[in-house]
Amino acid sequence: MKPLEAAPGAALYPALLDPAAQARVLGAVRAVIAQAPLFAPVMPRTGAPFSVRMTNCGALGWVSDREGYRYQETHPETHRPWPPIPEEIAALWMQLLPDAPPPEACLINYYSGEAKMGLHQDRDETNLAVPVLSLSLGDDARFRIGGTARGGSTKTFRLRSGDGFTFGGPSRLAFHGVDRVYPGTSTLLAEGGRFNLTLRRVT
Repeated sequence: MKPLEAAPGAALYPALLDPAAQARVLGAVRAVIAQAPLFAPVMPRTGAPFSVRMTNCGALGWVSDREGYRYQETHPETHRPWPPIPEEIAALWMQLLPDAPPPEACLINYYSGEAKMGLHQDRDETNLAVPVLSLSLGDDARFRIGGTARGGSTKTFRLRSGDGFTFGGPSRLAFHGVDRVYPGTSTLLAEGGRFNLTLRRVT
């Protein structure tokens, strides 16, 4: 599989997952959610709600609340440890990033309706040398990635169900986000919308 270079250190893997693989990974995601339900994060200080709902699997999970952004070992509502990263998902990390240490966190964001994600950096990890892997399931999304300085030029890509995206090296701290989701572009999720999985090494 030959990726498309999105930026130095960033690569798009179109159709990484065929329909059968998408269904398997979606099943694994739903099993995670059954143990660690989606919750509604809020912005630090202001308490303004995100437009996405989220959960995690792995040894650590990323959360946002009035106290700030951070990784923690337990779900903020159930207070139980996060479920392990399913093998169907961990195997994709090994496939695309075979030389990297294994992921410790898989953030699962669910986008419905008008949900989007503003430009941001993934910088809450103590280890910034390891790339990030993103996986798309469900409706198409307009993904935007720029440089490491806010306000610089950006590129946009239409991410489709089954696509993979990695960013590391010069793009590890690139600003990126989701401008919008295109409803009805996939039939994978019965409820519509989109799941985005982001696998990261934290420590």
